[in-house]
Amino acid sequence: MVLSGCNNNFVQNPTPIDPQGGFWDRYFVFPLSWLLDTAAEYLGGSYGLSILFTTIIIRLAVLPLMVKQLRSSRAMQIIQPELQKIKEKYKDNQQKAQEETMKLFQKHNVNPLAGCLPLFVQMPILIAFYQAIMRNESVRTHDFLWMSLGNPDPLYVLPIAAAITTFLQSKLMGTGMPQNPQMQMMLYIMPAMILFIAITLPSALSLYWVFGNIFTIIQTFFIKGNTPVPTQEVKK
Repeated sequence: MVLSGCNNNFVQNPTPIDPQGGFWDRYFVFPLSWLLDTAAEYLGGSYGLSILFTTIIIRLAVLPLMVKQLRSSRAMQIIQPELQKIKEKYKDNQQKAQEETMKLFQKHNVNPLAGCLPLFVQMPILIAFYQAIMRNESVRTHDFLWMSLGNPDPLYVLPIAAAITTFLQSKLMGTGMPQNPQMQMMLYIMPAMILFIAITLPSALSLYWVFGNIFTIIQTFFIKGNTPVPTQEVKK
């Protein structure tokens, strides 16, 4: 939603990236723009493939946080039956319910906010990546397959793919827990939001989302398959 609020003046007349400028340009936007340009040089001048390479680099950089998010999500699933019992037992006493819930979190060393950390870390990266695309003329004017990377996908293929892969990613990571109606709702709301936002943003950013989601789906599949978390290990 933050990205979709960028005004038309910025889209039509983006400010050139200043590598010696302020903190934001120097340490966020310029490094991503440089990485896109450098990767494209080694990939036959294709900025579509350059975005794929950059996506992999970014996702590997935040991999430890994603592993922590997955473990937190799985731990929350494990204690869901106990949370439900507390909710039912103290349905008429919200303060007591909150106290018992906090005790349960402390007992199992579970931080319910840990799953949000990757999102907060990735948001500035996503915004910087958006600016690296819009303020880099080479990327903005480059064509990849049927689309111009600086403009929205005219066929809506990428926005739809971004929404579908977001749903699959959330489903695989266990965010759609049947015991939690709010999270079950988010399982469907998030892909819808991604679809709406991706329709208005440059294809390059949608491409980043699709590549990133596919990477996360594969990564989550292997992590969940190779690192089971039995109930007794939630305390670790």
